[in-house]
Amino acid sequence: MIRWLQKLYYPIQAGHYRLEKHSIGLTLAIVFAAMIGGFVEIAPLFTIDETVEDAPDMRLYTPLEQAGRDIYIREGCYACHSQMIRTLVDEVDRYGPYSLAVESQYDHPMLWGSKRTGPDLARLGGKYSDDWHVVHLIDPRAVVPESVMPQYAFLAQSPLETASLPARLAALGKVGVPYDAAMIENAERDARGQANPDGDAAEGVAERYGEATQIRDFGGDGTRLTEMDALVAYLQILGKLTDAASRIETAAIEADMEAAQ
Repeated sequence: MIRWLQKLYYPIQAGHYRLEKHSIGLTLAIVFAAMIGGFVEIAPLFTIDETVEDAPDMRLYTPLEQAGRDIYIREGCYACHSQMIRTLVDEVDRYGPYSLAVESQYDHPMLWGSKRTGPDLARLGGKYSDDWHVVHLIDPRAVVPESVMPQYAFLAQSPLETASLPARLAALGKVGVPYDAAMIENAERDARGQANPDGDAAEGVAERYGEATQIRDFGGDGTRLTEMDALVAYLQILGKLTDAASRIETAAIEADMEAAQ
């Protein structure tokens, strides 16, 4: 086998050496290789309407959840946690239905990740209570003894900066996230309203983002809005912006049952 590879290697090496001495030929070869790579990347875009799933129930991140997502990115959580469940059986068994393209359509930037020091978080929402998340962020080893995650206790003491939320939502609107004028105008008010279910602003959050929006005190300190509230609100919505994945999984199970009959 090694001898066969050696016989193949040397002619290729000699041909490449000759090509390097002819600038026009080398340029054409580079252009040809780039064309192949470009075609492989661009061709799937022509069928994107057929390959991306339809999710009419897809809802937007609220201002509080978006603020939590920004904190998640700021603290580098994506470096240790992925947000994409692959179609492998063991991943589906552990984390739930595999991730769909439509679930990330409003994510800028996307946080699929490429490394798992910790578990995948694509379907973390609702798996644990708010109190569990708060304790885990303050002292990870209090709930997961073998965890190597750093502590984020300072989030509970850090007031959430909300003044920039209208501009942040407007910027997302520029790249295709369908925030309307009312959502952008009331972003700061809605962020506070979502974490204060007894306040006057809570009703407006439900009107703009849907009755299924989670409205409660996420961080455990009802007297002020902190970065802990925002991050927990974001973690609790992961995998719950649409139920498209569950519908596809249910349809696949039903089809398998019918085929087995």
